Amino acid sequence: MSMFGRGPSAPTGPVNSERMEMAIQELDMVTDIFNRLVSTCHAKCISTRYTEGDLNKGESVCIDRCVAKFFEANKKVGERLQNVGANAGGGATGAFGL
Repeated sequence: MSMFGRGPSAPTGPVNSERMEMAIQELDMVTDIFNRLVSTCHAKCISTRYTEGDLNKGESVCIDRCVAKFFEANKKVGERLQNVGANAGGGATGAFGL
């Protein structure tokens, strides 16, 4: 099956507008995360003076670390928000359960 739901096992009925809206929202969120990642790591790791066409070793290492930290922070925030959501009815004491 293709990414767009076209293929041998694709449903042939009408498009579910609710699912389409959810897919659009998810795509918007992924695009936003990607754009923030690029902006943050580019500003932190890439010199404003472009002297070479390729990244040098220092820039490459910096970007690798920046991306890893960005996703780790994103993961921790997501986990914390899920815990807060799960504990919302269970008497969380404050913001983020603190």
